Order: sequence, then C-alpha cells, then structure tokens
Amino acid sequence: MDAKKLGFGDLDGLGPMEEWPIGRLFAAASRLAGPVMWRLIEKHGTSPAGFFVLRALAGEDGLRPGELAKRLLISPATVTTVVDTLERNGHVERRRDERDRRALRVHINPSGLAVVSETGAAMKDDIWSMYDVVDEEDEPAVRRFLLRLIEKFDSAEAYEGDPP
Repeated sequence: MDAKKLGFGDLDGLGPMEEWPIGRLFAAASRLAGPVMWRLIEKHGTSPAGFFVLRALAGEDGLRPGELAKRLLISPATVTTVVDTLERNGHVERRRDERDRRALRVHINPSGLAVVSETGAAMKDDIWSMYDVVDEEDEPAVRRFLLRLIEKFDSAEAYEGDPP
C-alpha cells in the first residue's frame, strides 16, 4: 500500500507499516474505511450522504440541521442540499420546532426508514466480510483495545476538542 495516499504527510520516518505505532495503524485503517463504506453504499443504489443523514435520523428523529451537520462532520450547507433532495424524494420532512417556532427540525418518513433498513440489509454481508480479519485467538486483545479507545474518544468529546 502506498502510504502517501493516506493524506497524513511524509510517513517515511515511521519505517515499514508493520512497525508503525498502533495509533497510526488505526488512523490509517479508519482513513481507508470511509471511502470503502461510501462505495458500498453507492453499490446498493443509495447516496452515501443521504444514507448517513437518514441513518442519523433513524437513530434520533427530529434533529435540527445544525445538529445533523455536527454529528456527520459536514457543513450546514451540505446538510441543506442533502435534506432538500431527501425531502423531494419523500424520505424526510422539515417541521417547525414545537418549542421554538423559529427553528426547523428534520423528521424521517417511513420511506426513509425503509431506505436505511434495505440498504443496511443489502450491505450486511459486505461489511461483515470487510471486518473478518481478526484471528479468533487475537479477538480478546483487539476487543479490549477498541473498547478502551472508544471510551477514551468518548471522554475526550466532553472536553469540546481539548483532549483530557
């Protein structure tokens, strides 16, 4: 693999990839996962941006556009464009916030829930095969690492960008 494709700058000082620190390897795997997931979603006939907006709303319906942008790490303008398309297709609707009439909230419709369900089901085997790389005897260590990493990332989130 050409490490320059990762967009992390010059990694020659780290030596061969097999010797990279765990954190750098995890970052490389994470960086490569995004585009692969987008291609899998597209392969099943769904817009990746639309799918992620719908999936966010399936988990918590009635989010404000700014909340969607923050959760999905995209710009508010992108959320507006994606929600416009989803609304035209009947997958979501915008409604005034009942408590703050100035604010809008985005709500998922049954057809949007169907897109999330059908796309997720169609991708299931592809996703499982993508992550089927851990040997059974290594699984406990990998699991411990990922759970600790998730916990650390979750606690860092509370600091609004300032790591603990």
